Amino acid sequence: REAESFKEQGNAYYAKKDYNEAYNYYTKAIDTCPNNASYYGNRAATLMMLGRFREALGDAQQSVRLDDSFVRGHLREGKCHLSLGNAMAASRCFQRVLELDHKNSQAQQELKNASTVLEYEKIAEVDFEKRDFRKVVFCMDRALEFAPACHRFKILKAECLALLGRYPEAQSVASDILRMDSTNADALYVRGLCLYYEDCIEKAVQFFVQALRMAPDHEKACLACRNAKALKAKKEDGNKAFKEGNYKLAYELYTEALGIDPNNIKTNAKLYCNRGTVNSKLRKLEEAIDDCTNAVKLDDTYIKAYLRRAQCYMDTEQYEDAVRDYEKVYQTEKTKEHKQLLKNAQVELKKSKRKDYYKILGVDKNASEDEIKKAYRKRALMHHPDRHSGASAEVQKEEEKKFKEVGEAFTILSDPKKKARYDSGQDLEEDGLNMGDFDANNIFKAFFGGPGNFSFEASGPGNFFFQFG
Repeated sequence: REAESFKEQGNAYYAKKDYNEAYNYYTKAIDTCPNNASYYGNRAATLMMLGRFREALGDAQQSVRLDDSFVRGHLREGKCHLSLGNAMAASRCFQRVLELDHKNSQAQQELKNASTVLEYEKIAEVDFEKRDFRKVVFCMDRALEFAPACHRFKILKAECLALLGRYPEAQSVASDILRMDSTNADALYVRGLCLYYEDCIEKAVQFFVQALRMAPDHEKACLACRNAKALKAKKEDGNKAFKEGNYKLAYELYTEALGIDPNNIKTNAKLYCNRGTVNSKLRKLEEAIDDCTNAVKLDDTYIKAYLRRAQCYMDTEQYEDAVRDYEKVYQTEKTKEHKQLLKNAQVELKKSKRKDYYKILGVDKNASEDEIKKAYRKRALMHHPDRHSGASAEVQKEEEKKFKEVGEAFTILSDPKKKARYDSGQDLEEDGLNMGDFDANNIFKAFFGGPGNFSFEASGPGNFFFQFG
């Protein structure tokens, strides 16, 4: 009678959804009368409402041990198995209910749910092997609707989220499990995996070691730990060689590091950028650009790789590409330095679209005044129209064009103010210099001091000399 009183009080609290008090009174009933199946069944139902499925499973199993015909006990045991992700055991329990009551609609529905979970498990297993991690996450989300307390499903989902680069979500799932079970090796492994893929390799190794302490045969943790240590060592050796100026060795070490784990996107992005820096030091600028491109393909937020590639584009006079990269950098980080780099690239791009007067004269950008004069003398004589009077109309037209450009180049580069404006990328026409009205012959006469006549005369086949009048 005392046990029944405790049970009735438990039922009252259960009805009011005060499951903790209900649990206490059902426990008193069990302590008073430990061989009553319904008391264990009621406490199992209460524990299920509290989300304590593993404890609930023990009570449900005890209830059917005491009374194998206890339908609710078998239903609760099956429901606990299913919630914990053991769909096969759940199916056996629901089948037992149907043996006792073949019209039991709840058992029929739960049996279908168990079959659905088994199907999602099979699909996920195949898709994991195919590395279709998004599909695995989808399957686990569906399975967890029926098995909300299954750590195995949660861990598989978390691992796939980590492999998809969704680290905060993966960390959250693993942390929830570790709060309930701090010794869960799989959850420790996933935490380590997230840190490893976020390039926090030293911390990652600590989690892998902890996982292996809990489960020495954990193959994934063992492999990840080995890769993490190897990657850390190679990267550090490469950095050391680079600092010492041994660029060839640094290149080899970074290349070896890139071969360790293709799944580690963030670390590999840094390795590509580092190797790009090495290539730029070796003046292999196109290879450096390729490495930086690989880096931003892996991590499109990697500012350092954009900056390195932009500088290589500047060095190879690919100014449009340089401007595009600097714009990306400045949009991300609006610093004075990045604004200046973008401005410089835009100036060089603008300059590249104009005539290159240095190239026309065949002189370096740092050429002296004398060098500019000598270059003009040589080019002006080479392209003067009189020298090509016997050539075809097409050749004459081309040489006349070149003669005019040589005169333009000399006019600008021989004047310090005009040269400074030209070098800074300013529009010369805005400064009042209209090159369309430019007369190259006047410059030629002025340079050669010829107020009188001048002509090119043949002194032999293919030979010419210049004669002042």
